[in-house]
Amino acid sequence: MPSTSTTFRRKVKHVSRNLRAGREMLRGLLSRDHPLLAHIIPVRRCNLACTYCNEFDDFSAPVPTETMFRRVDKLADLGTSVITISGGEPLLHPELDDIIRRIRRSGMVAGMITNGYLLMPDRIKRLNRAGLEWLQISIDNVTPDEVSKKSLKVLDKKLQFLAEHAEFHININSVVGGGVSNPQDALVIGKRALELSFSSTVGIIHDSGGQLQPLGDEERRVYHEMKALEKRSFTRINAFQDNIAQGRPNQWRCRAGARYLYICEDGLVHYCSQQRGYPAIPLEHYTIHDIRREYLTEKSCAPHCTVSCVHQVSILDSWRAPQHPLPAQRTAPAPDLVQIEH
Repeated sequence: MPSTSTTFRRKVKHVSRNLRAGREMLRGLLSRDHPLLAHIIPVRRCNLACTYCNEFDDFSAPVPTETMFRRVDKLADLGTSVITISGGEPLLHPELDDIIRRIRRSGMVAGMITNGYLLMPDRIKRLNRAGLEWLQISIDNVTPDEVSKKSLKVLDKKLQFLAEHAEFHININSVVGGGVSNPQDALVIGKRALELSFSSTVGIIHDSGGQLQPLGDEERRVYHEMKALEKRSFTRINAFQDNIAQGRPNQWRCRAGARYLYICEDGLVHYCSQQRGYPAIPLEHYTIHDIRREYLTEKSCAPHCTVSCVHQVSILDSWRAPQHPLPAQRTAPAPDLVQIEH
């Protein structure tokens, strides 16, 4: 159980997050010329090797801290609201806390996606002091298998550490769809998250182009049961997933490259982790002109996309600014299975 002081600090930070979220939503409605969310990669290396994942390697060195500072500062200059640190496994970066502090000092919200393996009490307390505001762990199954070691059996002790020590918001994401051998695992994981007072969400497996993989009957049943559990959902703007579960496309205006930026370890801006190479402009050279161009560019991959974070930030602008078709020479590719992480 968390101490009284930890519980109090959590409540204070919860109120502060909500106030800032409201302020940023209002700013986003008033102006469309700045990113709402950016993902940055401080290290591509990961301590796991999940077979569905195409976002890691086992050898890359961490991005130099000063380079990460320049990228954070550039995102602040662009007016970015939220930065999510991802990977690889971001906790492998030796100066991650300093990067989080840089984000906070620049006035942006600081979040992180991690596999959770490296979370010990002292490490969690350091994240508190650095100013981390939310954290997400995706847990793929109850028991480890040949596909994924991100399992409840392995991670439950880490979740208990978080419940006791973390002052930031915690979301546990479970998955259904291709590659998951037991759809019922998602329900077990979701219920455990709620027991620990975390929020719980469910994602749908997509291929490495971020594209739709329709659910089977049992997967769909589990998906709808999971949606019913999401009373304390981390992000409730996800009705598009109901179409995905039925294998139906969504008609929407994807604002990737404008409202959402994915900055890889090399410092290039991409539409998302699954569409690397578009537009592939160095962040240091990214300008308001790039934001305005990509805001109005229609993405050919959008109808069957399952990358929820892009949907969630794009919905703010769903009512305005019709888009133009993507130039033929920039049509995006699409291959194998990976898991939704956002």
